[in-house]
Amino acid sequence: MNSNNKSSVWAIWLSLISNIILTIMKIIIGLIFQSEVLLADGVHNAGDIIATVAALSAMRISKLPADEDHPYGHGKAEVLGSGFVAFILVLAALYIGYHATAAFFHEPLAPSYIALIAAFLSMIWKYALYVYTMRIGLATSSKGLIATAKDHLADVYASLAAVVGIGLAFIGKSYGIHWLSYGDAAAGIIVSLLVLRLGVEMGKESFDILMEKTVDQQKLFQYSQLIQAIPQVKRIDRIRAREHGHYILVDARVSIPGELTIQQGHDITRAIKESIKEQHQDVDEVLIHLNPWYKE
Repeated sequence: MNSNNKSSVWAIWLSLISNIILTIMKIIIGLIFQSEVLLADGVHNAGDIIATVAALSAMRISKLPADEDHPYGHGKAEVLGSGFVAFILVLAALYIGYHATAAFFHEPLAPSYIALIAAFLSMIWKYALYVYTMRIGLATSSKGLIATAKDHLADVYASLAAVVGIGLAFIGKSYGIHWLSYGDAAAGIIVSLLVLRLGVEMGKESFDILMEKTVDQQKLFQYSQLIQAIPQVKRIDRIRAREHGHYILVDARVSIPGELTIQQGHDITRAIKESIKEQHQDVDEVLIHLNPWYKE
């Protein structure tokens, strides 16, 4: 296992262990002190456990080499894992929103300092995990890790809303402002909207990759420049590229002088492949189709 794979697996395991600890802490404290937002956040973390396990499994599958049944590799397993994380986030958002809204129809309970401290510690912990996981995810081009990092960021927002909500409840109690006592429940609704938005965005990104959406035009332009830098290339007839999980597949139709030999055509193809893969480490395979070109 290379260093990138080790870092990725370590980041996922750290996320899993952290989510287990935070889930137990939030649910227990939320139940004891009847904090709607902390309890909802704990349920969100419980969903994160399932999502992290899915991301870990998908990451292991995506690293498997290409085989007879999967000649392009298993990279899309990470995209499926990312999509599952998005699905969990949407479910968590709906659950949080429902229970937070229901809390408005009951008399609010007294806020708890322990719940406030738990929410604050969770916010700091999750932000550190977000920075660490996102850094490794970007370095390894891992869709699963990036999805997990975004999930951590959703938890940061959730915990921040919990801190604010519980804090407002304390202010309402201290100064006799009754409507501020519903700060805990209001924060829960804000959390649900933030988590829902993140889940929808992640789901759309996963769907685009599964539907073979092309990479952005800037990358296609960069690939085209590298191809045109090969002296024998007269024209690029077509160029396409798509993400396949943590790597990119490029294919192009290129016109070269028709009088060149097969060996020369082979050498040009190899030069194109080496040039693109050398300049773009996230490109795993380059497929080149040669067309004959003649002076009119």
